[in-house]
Amino acid sequence: MQILSWRIVVTALAALFMLGACSKEQAPAADTVAYDLIIRNGMIYDGSGAAPYRGDVAINGDRIAALGDLGVATGVEEVDAAGMAVAPGFINMLSWATESLLEDGRALSDIHQGVTLEIMGEGGSMGPLNSRMKAELQERQGDIRYDVNWTTLGEYLEHLENRGVSVNVASYIGAGTVRVHEVGYDDRRATAEELARMQELVRAAMREGAIGVGSSLIYAPDNFADTNELVALASAAAEYDGSYISHIRSEGNRLEEAVQELIKISSLSGAPAEIYHLKASGKNNWFKLENVFNMIEAARAAGLRISANMYTYNAGATGLDATMPLWVQAGGHDAWVERLKDPQIRERVIAEMHDDSDDWENFYVQAGPENIRLLGFRNETLRPLIGKTLQEVADERQQDPAATAIDLVIEDDSRVDAAFTLMSEFNVSRKAAKPWVSFGSDAGALAAEGVFLNSSPHPRAYGTFARVISRFVREESLMPIEEAVRRMTSLPAFNTNIRGRGRLKADYYADVVIFDPAEFTDHATFEEPHQYATGVEHVFVNGVQVLKDGEHTGATPGRVVRGPGWVGWPDNQPIN
Repeated sequence: MQILSWRIVVTALAALFMLGACSKEQAPAADTVAYDLIIRNGMIYDGSGAAPYRGDVAINGDRIAALGDLGVATGVEEVDAAGMAVAPGFINMLSWATESLLEDGRALSDIHQGVTLEIMGEGGSMGPLNSRMKAELQERQGDIRYDVNWTTLGEYLEHLENRGVSVNVASYIGAGTVRVHEVGYDDRRATAEELARMQELVRAAMREGAIGVGSSLIYAPDNFADTNELVALASAAAEYDGSYISHIRSEGNRLEEAVQELIKISSLSGAPAEIYHLKASGKNNWFKLENVFNMIEAARAAGLRISANMYTYNAGATGLDATMPLWVQAGGHDAWVERLKDPQIRERVIAEMHDDSDDWENFYVQAGPENIRLLGFRNETLRPLIGKTLQEVADERQQDPAATAIDLVIEDDSRVDAAFTLMSEFNVSRKAAKPWVSFGSDAGALAAEGVFLNSSPHPRAYGTFARVISRFVREESLMPIEEAVRRMTSLPAFNTNIRGRGRLKADYYADVVIFDPAEFTDHATFEEPHQYATGVEHVFVNGVQVLKDGEHTGATPGRVVRGPGWVGWPDNQPIN
């Protein structure tokens, strides 16, 4: 009896020791002392925004098993994170990795920044596709070539996973995509029958795991949708707890009205709503940002879930289509280019490009040709122009810059990628200070090699998340590291209703980044954009190491991350 009592006491003491050694999050059982991986001695930023603490993170398979002081435990593999920050993998709220991941699944530009989840679907998504849309997608490809052997959005995401990607992938279903599917590129209101079919496409995508509905309302054909159409689509997503996200109808002259429309869509549909890359474009509109803050915060105080994301630069990037009126783009790309060849239409377009009208979002006026930098062409003969401004090319051709923009679109038979300096640096910092703002690159996940070198991307592709730490934390002291981590992890996970990610928490997926807070820095510039960020040492995706000592391992463990309406969710799945 004395021996039995002694064993009971020892067992109880061991259990108490293990409980005290672990975080209050969850302690392992007394007899659980071996894990697949232990990350030791790091400063743990768990994604909640709480103060960091020094400790260890244990991983079994694809899940986090325990956090705290795991000194008596062992790991098959162990990583020493002394002097480093250990955080959940970062979530890219606005990714255009749709094609880049088909070319190179390593996602190097984002992995080097600690990004472990790409969320796509700004207005256009890679499904659902009908036969005409498949043919267009095949024909309009540039340097990246691929077969379109999927139909639905879910099939596309699964195609990425099956090919092998280093990052997790998720997507909104594009409002523009479902409009093209049923209405085409015409500038008209959808009929009741067409709108009903569009809603069914949204419901089907939600059941496949879409996050919600995304729109891009300054572009054709998304702009041809009225508010009622967008409410109907957002309502269909809300049936599955999906959200609405939008590149709003104006970021300039009618910015406040565009924000009001988004709030109205959220209120009427019941869907949480987020603004893509929040900004006030054009110097004459910079003062409006304060009004926007007040509108959003009033809506939040009234109980609406309104949020926004941003990139960390004062220049945006899109195509030269953003310099031209929408009526000339009705009917799709080929119709647009053919119209531009008509001398009378050409003169009308040039006149409207020079007019600062409220009728459409005119990036030509808001930026000015001297602040429009050409980034990429399909036509190899035009590639020597990459890096020049529209004004510089116009001067070389001795013509009006608006006419030059038209000629470049015709010569390249594309929208022509370009960067537009539209915002004030002061406003960039003001946006970053808002606790309801997360971050997105609005760029592909690229590599500094291969076909990616044929274009000169916006440096945000390589630097968005690094700048959150280097600029907003270290240089400007806008927020402590724990808040920056929250804004890149649990905040976007909550806003998208993503389950089991965005936190370092027991039973959550093991998406983990280990970085040096003093050295995490972006290096990409417009002159030299293909430069990886530094300071991230290790990255794990679903428990598999994809970055080790700053070098990619070649592993591609990325998975489809599905939204709240997915029919396959198990009952025990963690919910943020």
